[in-house]
Amino acid sequence: MKNGRSLTTIFHDNSLSRRSFVRGMSYTGLTALGASSILAACGGDSGADESSKPAPKGSKVSGALTLVYMGTAEQQKSWNALFELFRKDYPDVKFTAKGIPSSNWAAFFDTVSTQIAGGQVPDVIQVATEGQRLFASRGLVEPIDAYLARDKDELADFFSDIHPNLVKWNKMSSPDGKTYYLPGEFNTMCMWYNADMFQKVGVDEPNDSWKWDDFMAAAKKLTVPGKVFGYVAAPEYFASIMPWLLTNGASTLNADWTKSTVNTPQAVEAAKFMRSMVEQQISPAPGGTFDAFTATAQGKLAMFGGGRWPVISMRNLNMVSKMKIVAWPQKTQKGSPIGWNAYPIMKASKNKEAAWAFVKFITSKKASEYFSQQGGTIVPPRKSVATSDVFLANAPAGSEKLYEALEYSTPIPSPDKGNLVQKDIEDTWKQLLSGNVPVEQALAQLDQKIQANL
Repeated sequence: MKNGRSLTTIFHDNSLSRRSFVRGMSYTGLTALGASSILAACGGDSGADESSKPAPKGSKVSGALTLVYMGTAEQQKSWNALFELFRKDYPDVKFTAKGIPSSNWAAFFDTVSTQIAGGQVPDVIQVATEGQRLFASRGLVEPIDAYLARDKDELADFFSDIHPNLVKWNKMSSPDGKTYYLPGEFNTMCMWYNADMFQKVGVDEPNDSWKWDDFMAAAKKLTVPGKVFGYVAAPEYFASIMPWLLTNGASTLNADWTKSTVNTPQAVEAAKFMRSMVEQQISPAPGGTFDAFTATAQGKLAMFGGGRWPVISMRNLNMVSKMKIVAWPQKTQKGSPIGWNAYPIMKASKNKEAAWAFVKFITSKKASEYFSQQGGTIVPPRKSVATSDVFLANAPAGSEKLYEALEYSTPIPSPDKGNLVQKDIEDTWKQLLSGNVPVEQALAQLDQKIQANL
């Protein structure tokens, strides 16, 4: 979902955004190895329906189960505690989890792809929005429609507790109409701001209906050229570019991700608006080592865009009580990108029942609460958890707005070659924010590049 990435990313490096994980993503493992070699290791191809039939309802779940996720040794402890919760429900399952320490989703997918091509196929894998349709289109993951039908009553509580948009958007991850994923934890985008800085300069705090003009007026008053920035306009697809496009009725692709829309008048206007922030020194120029979170704590940055992931850094910097979260300022409409997590069953899994048991477990309320208690750098899909103290405690005022953004969010465009599309978008934005190329020219050229990869 740079997402649905996002997790993003449940226990990732707090200095990175969810979507920084997929910046410059390239599924080189999938392309260099070739789909045929990977599919041979998986024992199937995307054109054949080799879905195994679920066991009869109530069958005993046992045997070995492996999960591959993105994470470091430092994060293993948190995952192990989650696995212990799973084992309480399924004591006859021998659970093995392997974290791949990657700085981004591209490296993670490359490693997984190499392992699959070598015959090391896990039962379950962690996949962000950006890779979901790709994995399904390559025939790597198992359709779960039969499992959903069999366990409809068991999953009724989950589906009644999540926003209907998550169910609708999840269908976009399918290349053929089959269901491959259950929607998981997500990230949307809102504006984080240092309320103390607003109060000190006498600027009214924003509300959820504020406009671009209100944002710009506040940012100018909060800026001290060369010393204090009102906002940081970064060339990041999910965390910066998409929110400004969407709040002006624009996007990079059309609704079904088949056509570039990156050079519409609305998109050009949004790009120029972002460029003007750098020109007026409201935002630092792209590049360098500007640390938004540290700058905020030092009183050198008033606002930055974020999903849930900044919360850990704000806690570490003792900034939670000073920060607030509000909907993104709008020009023509409210808008936010969304990216979400999923845990598909691999087609070559030899223990699909145990894999499905884990997928269902991830949707449980206790697993969702566990994620939140461990730090909560994602938003739980269950509304009952996202609106509870488990999630909202020790977080900035307005944290509930991240879930409320589901009402008006748009899935981060993730076509099969989304890695190439994203790289072109972010490279172009670096140039236009720096003033190296006129906005209209940059977006016209970008439009052609995007279209060539669709």
